[in-house]
Amino acid sequence: MPKSANTRKGRDGEKRAAEALEKKGMRIITTNFHSPKGEVDIIAQDGDTIVFIEVKAWSAYGMEDLQYGINEKKQCRIIETAKYFLAINREYNEMKIRFDVVFISPFVFQHLAAAFTECV
Repeated sequence: MPKSANTRKGRDGEKRAAEALEKKGMRIITTNFHSPKGEVDIIAQDGDTIVFIEVKAWSAYGMEDLQYGINEKKQCRIIETAKYFLAINREYNEMKIRFDVVFISPFVFQHLAAAFTECV
């Protein structure tokens, strides 16, 4: 699939994920937040928790392949981007932090809360 088609599919998946998360009561703060270290697809507030969410919209792979799509290197980039977001948005600094993954395929929508944590 050409890169533009993959990008469009990814953005559509992120939009679907944001809508579903809002229906669950989360408040979307921003989408596609970029830092020098990487990107976070969705940043949301869930009660007293700030949630950094990676969205995987795949048609050819299953959830069992998430370990490859969200490997340790990708997790570290998300964590570093989360730190950057918190450094420039200090109003969220007293909140709990969580890293979620939303998996979307043609037949599955799965929200994995607390999918990974920061490793030291």
